Amino acid sequence: MVATAARIQLLDTETQALLDWAEQVHQSDETLFHQAKALATRLGAHYRNDGLTEIGFWAPELGADMVQPKNIYLEIFTPKKKIDPTRASQKVIFRRDYVELHKQGEYFWGVLSGMKPGTRDELGSFYWLRYLDMNSDEVRVIGDCLAYSLPYGVYAPAELYDMDGLQRRRADLDYFAQGDTNDDGVVQVHSPGNILQLHVNTASPNGYLSGLTAVYQGIANKLKTQAPLTPAEQNFLGYDAVQLLPIEPTVEYLGAHELGHGFFILREDDMGEMDPETEEIEREPGDINVTLKKPDTQNWGYDIVIFGSSATNPSVLETLRPDELVEFIATLHNFPTGPIQVIFDIVYGHADNQGISLLNGRFLKGPNMYGQDVNHQNPTVRAILLEMQRRKNNTGVDGIRVDGAQDFKFFNPLSGRVEYDDNYLSDMAEVLQQVGDRQRRLFSIFEDGRPWPAENWEEISTYRDIVEFKPDAFQWGPLIFAHNTPSLKKFWNRKWRRVVEQMQVGENWITGCGNHDTLRRGTQVDSELDINWNLGDGLPEVLNNAYDNPAIALMTYGFSPGLPMDFINCTMRSPWAFLRNTDDRYGVKVVSEEAGGFLDWQVIPETYDWPNLFPRLKAMGFTKLGELRQFVRALYDAIEETDYDLDEVAHLCQKFMGADVDADALAAENQTRKSAKSLHKLNVPDKSAILTQLDVAKLKEFARSFMEDTHDLCNVWLQQDILEADQVAFNLALRRFRRANPWLRKNLLALDRFNRIDTEEQTVFYGLRTAPAEDGQTSQHQVAMVAHMGGDPLTVTLGDWLQIDVAEWRVAVISPGVGLGEADLKAFELKDSQAVLLERVESV
Repeated sequence: MVATAARIQLLDTETQALLDWAEQVHQSDETLFHQAKALATRLGAHYRNDGLTEIGFWAPELGADMVQPKNIYLEIFTPKKKIDPTRASQKVIFRRDYVELHKQGEYFWGVLSGMKPGTRDELGSFYWLRYLDMNSDEVRVIGDCLAYSLPYGVYAPAELYDMDGLQRRRADLDYFAQGDTNDDGVVQVHSPGNILQLHVNTASPNGYLSGLTAVYQGIANKLKTQAPLTPAEQNFLGYDAVQLLPIEPTVEYLGAHELGHGFFILREDDMGEMDPETEEIEREPGDINVTLKKPDTQNWGYDIVIFGSSATNPSVLETLRPDELVEFIATLHNFPTGPIQVIFDIVYGHADNQGISLLNGRFLKGPNMYGQDVNHQNPTVRAILLEMQRRKNNTGVDGIRVDGAQDFKFFNPLSGRVEYDDNYLSDMAEVLQQVGDRQRRLFSIFEDGRPWPAENWEEISTYRDIVEFKPDAFQWGPLIFAHNTPSLKKFWNRKWRRVVEQMQVGENWITGCGNHDTLRRGTQVDSELDINWNLGDGLPEVLNNAYDNPAIALMTYGFSPGLPMDFINCTMRSPWAFLRNTDDRYGVKVVSEEAGGFLDWQVIPETYDWPNLFPRLKAMGFTKLGELRQFVRALYDAIEETDYDLDEVAHLCQKFMGADVDADALAAENQTRKSAKSLHKLNVPDKSAILTQLDVAKLKEFARSFMEDTHDLCNVWLQQDILEADQVAFNLALRRFRRANPWLRKNLLALDRFNRIDTEEQTVFYGLRTAPAEDGQTSQHQVAMVAHMGGDPLTVTLGDWLQIDVAEWRVAVISPGVGLGEADLKAFELKDSQAVLLERVESV
């Protein structure tokens, strides 16, 4: 049994001191925004070193016309037994306490004794604000949007956590003293030389951060003992930083802040059967049964709700403990070959519509294509968002990547125009980190394609709007943005203007080819277009070779300015897609739009037939890939023609798939619908009962099954036994070359060369770079590069093209399959996607 305090109490003296401090802030001469920034640091729940807990809520919706102060109280749940956070489901007895906080304007404050803090080993007290709405006579809940721990999701009460204790225990405290310090004692974190992008759930063998930690610990142990690494492990090596796709709380299964929903299921009348060990606990007045379910949502990371962005999505935590994230970061900081930095991908430009039920009305401005616009112009909202970021920074991260920076816009009444909120973007880059007694300023990366989504934005955008006013920041460049499709013929010829820009002004650009957006974009390419079949015999092979391409990689790492980034699903040649298994409303529509391209570009019959893959879809009756492809194409057409009327879609699909249906009669009945033609293809003899009895519920089941089967397929470790060792070794050699030549980050100099050969038959890039001169240097490092970007084979005479004596040069890195010795440098053949990197001998 877990010991709990006799009673949780509000301490009047301590609370008054907190109220006095807040009043001083309100009465100060600071702007409303700076006042709100100060107040935001004390919002949420803070476990103090003296054992007391500070509580603060901003609740402007609780005005006197809506709620009487006596009907507002803090509700606290303290477990009476130790909770096993790894169990899928369990029923637990909680002691419930109520405390009335002090209202001060729009804020509620209190200092309490008796609350139990969560630690690495135990879950602590849970809390939220409850009130009686006078207008509806209903009890409602306000959660802590600035929580440190949300082990059971955004619709559950938050957990009080001992964050100071977590920071004292971390294994990388000495790391934070490293780096250059300014006059204010703030350490400036330097940017990395390259980045590996990871989606936690699909990059980890067990689907959690703990699994990624184990991967890096295993690699570290092998390096220490000089044991050989597998090709899969090599794909994680040679990077200065890893960037995690967003790990903030995302959308959950349809629910609300109601007692019977989500992963923390609380019902006043629940006196059902308990777990055996729970039955032994002595009940007291006020005790309540709670069913806990381990969060199992699946998401690619970008469907965030803003609420709780200071915490970590519990679906990436095996233990549901914040320590799991810190242990991952510390493992990378203490890596034996040198620290590996960690970058958070953060989303504050939009919120999913679920945010409406989680946040007060001040946070959101109205609908957009993603859900809701965030109201950054409200001073308190602005301050709370920056405080969320500060708390997340304090987990020990080294840099941030701001998603969709072009979405931070507002109407300026002074100019009468919609403008970009560059001041807020700048503030995001200046949020300082505090770990122990050290403060650090992190490096920052911005994804900004303004004027997106204006017509022709990809040609108009400079991709430099941020770095021009913040020159030490980085911005996603044109080669890595979402619109690249290297699987098409002549793609790199059409990109020539942007490639030249990369060479001339790209030193502050994130560059490369494969990432979470572009790989997904690759599956949306119409297969009827002019595909570059030199890349493979089928669409999946074309896609893999397009985004894990030797020529592109050699140009990026061996020659190009900027900061290269790879996506682990590209280098592991693993499928990837838009992932979300929680959408009850639009899930069928999303799957209809995603599934066709995904199945064509990333799945072959042999893969589908694997016994352990696609179990949910096979259980529904889709035993063959061809049948599934036909169904999703027909589903797409049916949704287009019925304007997403699911009853009509289900009727249309079910009616045709019945055994006794006359397909021609159905086509006549739906003569205005192109879906009838597609559905005709589904006349297969072997139909399961589920398929022939299709209804709206079955359509939704299909959508969720597809997403969850796809999520499983996207785990990169499924590919570990079929990786090509030569390709993996080539990529690693390029990363090591880049690390040994950091000068390549800078823009090309005036005397450097970068050219192309472009004919109807092939596109080839080649160039020559010289390292900037350093004091006392008698010779300078030089590199030469040639990369076949697509088309027929070509004989390369690099000495003639660049006017160099190839006898003075040697091979630095060469792509697999190129038959080239030192004597062959005068003339050699390159095929599509092959490349060679040379370095001058006398400068080595």
